[in-house]
Amino acid sequence: MKASRTTASLLFALLFAAASPSFAADPQPQQQPNRFAQAIAPAERFEIKGMLVERHGSGGRPLVLIPGLATGGWVWQETVRTFAGTNTVYVVTLPGFDGRPAVEGNPFDAARDALKELVVSRRLAKPVLVGHSLGATLAIALSEDIPERIGGAVAIDGLPVMPRSEDLPPEQRAAMAENMRKQMAASTGPAFAAQQRQYMRAIGSTDMGKADDIARLTSRSDPQAVAAYVGAVMAADLRPGLAKIQAPVLVLAPFYGPDSAAMGGISASDKVAYYRELMTGTPKLDVVQIDNARHFAMIDQPAALNDALRNFLKKL
Repeated sequence: MKASRTTASLLFALLFAAASPSFAADPQPQQQPNRFAQAIAPAERFEIKGMLVERHGSGGRPLVLIPGLATGGWVWQETVRTFAGTNTVYVVTLPGFDGRPAVEGNPFDAARDALKELVVSRRLAKPVLVGHSLGATLAIALSEDIPERIGGAVAIDGLPVMPRSEDLPPEQRAAMAENMRKQMAASTGPAFAAQQRQYMRAIGSTDMGKADDIARLTSRSDPQAVAAYVGAVMAADLRPGLAKIQAPVLVLAPFYGPDSAAMGGISASDKVAYYRELMTGTPKLDVVQIDNARHFAMIDQPAALNDALRNFLKKL
């Protein structure tokens, strides 16, 4: 798997290059109407432990949509439109993101507990957890915590351990995580907004207009909370608990050819194989690539992503 490990190192370096506060803030683009700003009106809105939950539709198997770092529920608009007519869809926004107040302590553990309470308190019958990035890692964590209550998990470009750190001793991974948290926490205000734009243009979306739209919205998140989540996720390693998962798990791996060429011709099969390796021990696992998509696959290729989710649901 040498080639795949090289892939992970390159992807990891690209992922966190935008997190450094040392870059020069480039001028912000002229403000235009944001195509993601107007979220679909939910049938119900409530809070659990600081986590906002918006329910759409009713009936069918429940879906719980968990956004990624610094992202609000608006990122799931196309998925909500596709499935709210047949399923009960719960869209969450984590504390500290999209203008929500942050919580004390480890934010990943707090989000994990809030999601568990959502499933238990609402008596969701075998819900399918659909998470993106940080949200994907949370979906994996919850599938380990309450395996008998989860019907399926879909992880979009998110894994049980941070790529490139899988071979590190726990203390080294923890030190790396704390260093990254401190670096990211140093960026606030315009620097944080510029950081978000650089990140989204580098790996967020294939469409620069969409990347700028996403960045303007993620810039509404609390920079300290964003840094804390990154530190918590980088320090975590959920691989020892993968064998506990009872539900089928689908990992979606976005792949964008021009990025591959820039990194020495890394193939989609290399990326899929590496993601599968990091999920070793998962009893019921499938890993599928989403072509012509960067990290925000639900925005770059919403139809392909929703088709993959629909096919997954049919097999449950």
